[in-house]
Amino acid sequence: MGSCPSRFSQPARSLGRRDRGELAAVKDAAVKDAAVKDAAVKDAAVKDWVAWHREYDDPSSSLSARLDCVRLHLAAAIDQMPPGSLQVVSLCAGQGHDVIGVLSGHPRRDDVRALLVESDPRNARLAAQRAAAAGLGQVEVRQADAGYVANFADALPADLLLLCGIFGNVGEADIERTVRAAGSLCSPGGIVIWTRHRRAPDLTPRLRSWFADSGFDEVAFDALDTSKLTSVGVHRLRGEQDGRAVRPQRPASLPDGPLFTFGGA
Repeated sequence: MGSCPSRFSQPARSLGRRDRGELAAVKDAAVKDAAVKDAAVKDAAVKDWVAWHREYDDPSSSLSARLDCVRLHLAAAIDQMPPGSLQVVSLCAGQGHDVIGVLSGHPRRDDVRALLVESDPRNARLAAQRAAAAGLGQVEVRQADAGYVANFADALPADLLLLCGIFGNVGEADIERTVRAAGSLCSPGGIVIWTRHRRAPDLTPRLRSWFADSGFDEVAFDALDTSKLTSVGVHRLRGEQDGRAVRPQRPASLPDGPLFTFGGA
């Protein structure tokens, strides 16, 4: 049986000074490249999300403008919901500035049960403390990965679903997957409030289209004039609007696997 000629079949030779120098340079470059990639992964994993929230303390910041807009839409959505109990689910809830800030002074606060899902233990602890200080015993803060539906399935279907601060930190495929799954997470007539920047590539037109394709009507889209080109969207799942439908126990089929991986953008 013959063998194929190979450019690796030449007799070995000793490396000269120039060869050793080039080889060392290649190794150094590879080590540096690996170190940069490793540092990037570690940075995403250990980002100080508590420090990130301090931008809310500046009333002129993009985050404060976004928070004000989300709060307005959340309060209006609660106002417009039919009488009776309401279920709010907030994914990647952070310190709960939006939900807790609205419920603490809302006339329907006692109608609302809320689940705030947050993976960062310090933010989850701060959110729980804020809820307790506001006397909101019906607000549960759960430290868990919000990308997995199993971690909040017991609170579904949601009358109000908040997807704020997610779509700017995950990849396009994850955004589409989450939007297309939103209908299975909401009750008929349920409302989704979401946020996303409009920096290139601006995915907000596609986001709005995905919601429309998934059975939602657009209620509002606010393109805020901020340094980060923040946007806030509100969509309502098509369903009974003029009266309270019988509340389903839980969607028959929930998405398998993670909806998104935070920091995967």
